Amino acid sequence: MPDTASRNTAFPVVETTIEQIHAAYRTGQLTARALVQSYLDRIAHYDKRGPSLNALISLNPDALAEADRLDAAFAAKGPVGALHGIPVVMKDQGDVKGMPTTLGSVLFKNHFPNRDSTVVSKLKTAGAIFLGKATLGELGGGDTHGSLFGSTRNPYDLTRTAGGSSGGSAVCVAANFATLAVGQEGFASIRRPSIWNNIVGMRPTAGLVSRGGVYAGWPSINGSLGPMARTVTDLARMLNVMVGYDPLDPLSARGVGRYPSSYDYGLDADALQNARIGVLREPMGFHSEPDSEDFAKVDAVFNRAIDELRSAGATILDPISIPQMNELLAKRAVSFAEEEASFAEYFAGMEKVPFTTRMDAIRSPDFQKVAHGARSRWMRDHTPVAHHSYLIAREELMTRMLKVMADHGLDAIVHKAVEHQPTLIEDGVNPPYVDQKGAPHLNTFLVYVPSIVVPTGFTVDELPTGITFLGRPYDDANMIRFAYAYEQASFHRRAPASVPEL
Repeated sequence: MPDTASRNTAFPVVETTIEQIHAAYRTGQLTARALVQSYLDRIAHYDKRGPSLNALISLNPDALAEADRLDAAFAAKGPVGALHGIPVVMKDQGDVKGMPTTLGSVLFKNHFPNRDSTVVSKLKTAGAIFLGKATLGELGGGDTHGSLFGSTRNPYDLTRTAGGSSGGSAVCVAANFATLAVGQEGFASIRRPSIWNNIVGMRPTAGLVSRGGVYAGWPSINGSLGPMARTVTDLARMLNVMVGYDPLDPLSARGVGRYPSSYDYGLDADALQNARIGVLREPMGFHSEPDSEDFAKVDAVFNRAIDELRSAGATILDPISIPQMNELLAKRAVSFAEEEASFAEYFAGMEKVPFTTRMDAIRSPDFQKVAHGARSRWMRDHTPVAHHSYLIAREELMTRMLKVMADHGLDAIVHKAVEHQPTLIEDGVNPPYVDQKGAPHLNTFLVYVPSIVVPTGFTVDELPTGITFLGRPYDDANMIRFAYAYEQASFHRRAPASVPEL
């Protein structure tokens, strides 16, 4: 059998998939140790050197030892689970034993929970190996800038942001620093960075995936964990492992009985044949500028994507309209009390906590070092009247969307994944602090709907764009099927030139 070094160099790690990795394990071409080392080599070469993507905050000191354990288990009894030996990164908002959870902030730089979040435990049981913790929009929101690490660069244009808040997770997948990543979304934090980094990403229906051991979980409901991958098949296989009830997150009780036995079973390249797809064209992105040249560049690619859907056999209704959509979306509001309760829930039971309450963190002298957008988000509050109006608007908009789908017999709605090209980093860290520009947030406003994004190609500026498949509550499996069929009909994923094979 070849030695580790030869197996390390013989296996082409760039753009590899779960299926290809497992096939190489079976034939003896590859070991988990060799694969982990390949990714660690790429991280060492490209994350803080070369293009300096700056996508990781910490590395798992036990990653190679875990790979050795899995190699021994494979030799003795075969794979331990569906993700045997698959390297994953975690957004640094969820706990992984042996690594800090920093939220990308100097406020939490010394926070070591010493536990696994529920989703990490599930993935580890399936055989996944956690390589490290990824950068994020500081304190869990906005584009990926933070007082602890600076800014994460987009591998397709190093002067631009990776998006956020799961920007580091997206870059790690796009740059082939890992096979898969876990993201978290409460606004557009999985979908925007996924598309700005030319990968697929999904925010499942709230309640399918537990947020136990993850900051910004229960009792808040807007935030959801989701899978990020280079292919829809890999995303579906990751989601298989992530879903399930967890008493640590009562919201997950809503998902019981709502998930199929497998999200990747029966993926069909012809799934769009005769599917009725409504095209939502009304601009709804955060701070979008529909009359701008930048918006038009994204719109041109979206128009081609609609033609690709039609060529794949879909029946297209273009356009559709949801009455008063933007008027209702404008009523979005947060509850400071709810977010304080979520803070307390996350830290409950820990022996050592950096701050007792979120207000204590805000009073810290270090809070002035926090990125501008994160400071603003953490201090925001709305009146109980405004929050109540949001809850009413949420129910009304859900009914209006479902009525449009029912009236037209739609199987899914599609819209632009992001309405603008990636923001320049200099515009994000200096006044006027451009952040989350062009990000639609219809799905997270409604909470209980699935949303998956797939690359649609590149603008004339060679920047990635994408399309969103949005469906009825808990219709996640069908959205994955449609996304897969579109992916197979178009194949727009392309590795970034800034991080070639070593």
